[in-house]
Amino acid sequence: MPGYFAPDSMVARAMRQRVVGLSWGQRALVVGGLHPRLFVGTAQHTAHRATPYTRLALTARLMETVFLGTKEEADRALAFTAKRHVPVEGTMGVDGGPAHPAGAHYSAADPGLMWWTAAFALDSVEFMYDALVRPLRPHEREELFDGFVTWARLFGMPGSAAPASYPDFRRRFDAWLFSDEPHLVDEARLVGRNIAGTSGYHLPGGAPTSETLRTVVQGSLPPLVRDHYGIPWSAAHERRWLAVRTASRLAHGRLSLLGPTPFLRGKSESFYKVVQRGEQSLVRRGGVSIPGVSDITPA
Repeated sequence: MPGYFAPDSMVARAMRQRVVGLSWGQRALVVGGLHPRLFVGTAQHTAHRATPYTRLALTARLMETVFLGTKEEADRALAFTAKRHVPVEGTMGVDGGPAHPAGAHYSAADPGLMWWTAAFALDSVEFMYDALVRPLRPHEREELFDGFVTWARLFGMPGSAAPASYPDFRRRFDAWLFSDEPHLVDEARLVGRNIAGTSGYHLPGGAPTSETLRTVVQGSLPPLVRDHYGIPWSAAHERRWLAVRTASRLAHGRLSLLGPTPFLRGKSESFYKVVQRGEQSLVRRGGVSIPGVSDITPA
């Protein structure tokens, strides 16, 4: 049974690349943490405050299902998400800066916030594909943008909430990033720094990930974002990031010439499940996933 996105569409091709599937979510969460109403609205209503990695993995699985699954699978994911979004409405319980003061209203049904959710995902999928697979061509960027607009509309966003074109999206996104609006609330800073691996990148359950993953996540962040989070970045860090990026591009370019490469392409669902199981096992044993965050009592 076909899905909503053709297998040869740019968005499906991008999401099937495992280096993209295993890295875009961390980057999107860290960059998106600078949007206070998106972060606080999620944090104040989440059922996964004690298991933040589970929420990240669940979000990635739902997105992957809509992009790569059948229409039946995608419809189940869309219905599940819609149900979870119904109660997400309220006011900022903390100060998020001049553009998002305490008491500001948020809602999962707000068209503008719906687009920002898609925008952070699009920006990160685009960046990771560029950096780790190959640079996208101009028409591919437009196709990727169109795919994410379609995706957001499947979740209920009116088409008018999206920018008119990829260049318009890029101008608006970059203008926001370099404006005075991005702001980190304390919880977002803790979550983002942990997801970015500032304390030694460990998956829930104590299994350490490679230094390479930390280099990829931190290296992918715009310098301005690293500055907001206080993530140190030296010339040695930059050299490691450039080496990883170059090696990944070479591997994808050369191995693709040899024919099918299933270990480079496919769904990343099994990895997301490993992260969820590890975190849930940790919590069952009385552990805390992100100290200072996952032990907060929800409002």
